[in-house]
Amino acid sequence: MAVPHLPEPLKGKTMSVSAQPRLALVGDRGNHDEPSHPKIDAMREQWDLTTEWIPTTEIHDASRLDGFDGIWVVPGAPYFNQKGVHIAVRHARENQLPFLGTCGGFFSALIEHAQNVLHLPEADGVDEDPEKLMPLVTPLKCSFRGEKAPLKVKEDSRLAAIYGTTEVEEVFHCDYGLTDTFMNAANQGSLQLSAWDSDGAPRALEITGHPFFMGSLFQPELSSAPGAEHKILKAFLVAVRTKADAGALPTPTH
Repeated sequence: MAVPHLPEPLKGKTMSVSAQPRLALVGDRGNHDEPSHPKIDAMREQWDLTTEWIPTTEIHDASRLDGFDGIWVVPGAPYFNQKGVHIAVRHARENQLPFLGTCGGFFSALIEHAQNVLHLPEADGVDEDPEKLMPLVTPLKCSFRGEKAPLKVKEDSRLAAIYGTTEVEEVFHCDYGLTDTFMNAANQGSLQLSAWDSDGAPRALEITGHPFFMGSLFQPELSSAPGAEHKILKAFLVAVRTKADAGALPTPTH
């Protein structure tokens, strides 16, 4: 069967070839017994899109992510292959694919931007040599294991528009973060920090001018249930479906 001719505006774009939008869940399922993983599994059974778990060890270049309409880097750091995670982040960032990174995905998005956009020397090589990452890691002042904590959201940010407010509480499940010095240094250009905890530490980010690119140290999936997803997840899934609709292959004519 002949391949349908693509109109000029569609050439060179990453397009879905599926009847449904396709979402890549990048992470190592079951890594560290993450409570978010069964939550995500339960929800994705109800979504009107195709989801696929992609272990980080399978990502050696961006070809493993071809055909997906969105990428979610799920919790589970340290990942088995941090470089593969950064490949996924960069693929979403450069190809205008909706992106969500929660917990470890938040840090990965920040580091990838620091490496490949800002070229910060302290981020150089941390995805290949974990020892280079250690100076950037710091214990959180308060260890949150499933507890809620208050956040201040940046006015006029995408995150504030999703919430409809600038004062929220979110569920965390983590013990470690990146130093505030590094995170503030990475807060340049199109990447903007968009939420802070009560101590003033950054807890969310977004990229301006991108269809949807958001990372959060908190985990919206932990306060979600099938059919009752968190506002951030709802907005992300809408962006994935919109991307699929915009990039769908045209129906062949005979």
